[in-house]
Amino acid sequence: MTIMRQGDVLILQVDEIPEDLKKVPRDNGRVILAYGEVTGYAHAVLGDVELLAADIADMNERFLRVEQEAQIVHEEHGTITLPPGNYRIGRQVEYTPEEIRRVAD
Repeated sequence: MTIMRQGDVLILQVDEIPEDLKKVPRDNGRVILAYGEVTGYAHAVLGDVELLAADIADMNERFLRVEQEAQIVHEEHGTITLPPGNYRIGRQVEYTPEEIRRVAD
């Protein structure tokens, strides 16, 4: 299994995408995986892709179908190149003795 990270976004390659998901609409023409809470910058995907989710408002678990090589870009992180395939998109969490919290980017 291929695992990639960009800031607070976790990308896992999967064999299949679950059925009955809804297509997430583009934001001003861009496919957005997540927005940074601190900067407002976006983890955006460039290429022939489709972002899917059971709940469009939930940014914690989404799936990405990549038809041709695509790139994930962000203003503060290096570009990630994705080969064609299916990916589960999640948010990274960190553990402290006080709580488990989502990583802030």
